[in-house]
Amino acid sequence: MSSFSPDLCHDNLIRSITPQLRYREDNDFDAWKNEVREKLTELIGDMPERVEPNVRIEWKKEHDTHTEYRFIFDTEPSTSVPAHLLIPHKAKKPCPVIICLQGHSSGMHISLGVALYPGDEKSLAGGDRDFAIQIVREGYAALVIEQRGFGERKSEIMLRKDPEAKTTCWHPAMAALLLGRTLIGERVWDISRAIDTLSAFPEIDLDRIACMGNSGGGTATYYAACFDERIKIAVPSCSVCSFERSIGTRKHCTCNYIPRLAKYMDMGDLACLIAPRKLIVVAGELDPGFKIDGTRREYEIIEKIYERAGCKDNCRLIVGEGGHRFYADLSWPVFRELSGWDA
Repeated sequence: MSSFSPDLCHDNLIRSITPQLRYREDNDFDAWKNEVREKLTELIGDMPERVEPNVRIEWKKEHDTHTEYRFIFDTEPSTSVPAHLLIPHKAKKPCPVIICLQGHSSGMHISLGVALYPGDEKSLAGGDRDFAIQIVREGYAALVIEQRGFGERKSEIMLRKDPEAKTTCWHPAMAALLLGRTLIGERVWDISRAIDTLSAFPEIDLDRIACMGNSGGGTATYYAACFDERIKIAVPSCSVCSFERSIGTRKHCTCNYIPRLAKYMDMGDLACLIAPRKLIVVAGELDPGFKIDGTRREYEIIEKIYERAGCKDNCRLIVGEGGHRFYADLSWPVFRELSGWDA
């Protein structure tokens, strides 16, 4: 690497830094956990103004295996979110629900197993990204929401520059920083507000809520579980990894970054905000953007945290043989085991 490149300085720093709030065996666990919570709350930025969700059901469709609702809800002034709720016919009501989040794709329709744009077939083929279809098949309800910057919520400012852009995170992420926010913080907010909407659907068991996603959807899943204790099981895929072996030393989207976070903690440390709730970390052995050695390193920290929290059996690491994708065949048996939720 050229000595003139700014990457050399940053790479050396990210590899040598010891986060100030890194997990240690000799710390006061509860006091440390409170420090982590306070610092993450500070760093993730200002949260939006809470408004009533004002759920508007646009349509309802009956399918062979499930009922599908398309609805809109509000999360802050001037901000609405499109969503789909799929409720399987065979499930005993009220039933568990799993929020499913796509990463950098053309939109939430990928979770529904629907191809709308060129390239969608590739996203759906072989990557197990049709989360909602899998969830219904397992006998649970699926809540699909569109995240900021993707699909129906693309940035119009970005589209003026590139009308064919698949994802448009850059400008929303930069504008959020100007406002003292982060885009990942706004996505976490939307997920929590989506949970608020579930009270409008009596078929849903509000005490059995999970969240899952791949890549950027996995990142949102992980942080959402840190902030919202209503999420009883988190399944982040291809996203939990050391900063050194992922976003700190490789090109990633701006929506992954929280200013100054690496100064204080790495991703494994954040698991203290999820324990004792269930956590299933999914990774790919050959994932080029989230290196498996970095995932294993952070998962060792997660295991230690869960043991200190008195719930060592509540976390799992699943590693598929391939790359940057979800691994349904490996993940669902573990989900059923950890959740104990009857389909």
